[in-house]
Amino acid sequence: MDENSPVFAIAVAAELAGMHPQTLRQYDRIGLVRPRRTAGRSRRYSMRDVEQLREVQRLSGEGVSLEGIARILGLENEVARLNARVRDLENALADQVLKEQGRRVFAAGEHGDVIPLRSGTRTQRRTEIVVWRPRRGGD
Repeated sequence: MDENSPVFAIAVAAELAGMHPQTLRQYDRIGLVRPRRTAGRSRRYSMRDVEQLREVQRLSGEGVSLEGIARILGLENEVARLNARVRDLENALADQVLKEQGRRVFAAGEHGDVIPLRSGTRTQRRTEIVVWRPRRGGD
């Protein structure tokens, strides 16, 4: 069981959040907190839902409208989702680097593309010289 496990009935979740059960029903209707449903359609709240209800209560107490609270919660959820995605990509990159320890050497191809090389290998040397000059103003 983790913080996302839907274990609390509406009365228990309301007590944990310090709210009336009718307030939880209203928040569900407008989409601020969306508990999971059982086969019989009764609401089941997770600890994360309870924490989100407390956050709604805190923001409401600070004078933020329900529409503003919905926007804030949506953005916080998006940030959490993106942070999880970044962690997944960082882990995948770390795994890839570990798998290919010998492929840290690279060269630039003819068209500027990156060509990975095995450690200890060299590219064919060429004698062409390319001179790069930055553009000036409207040239």
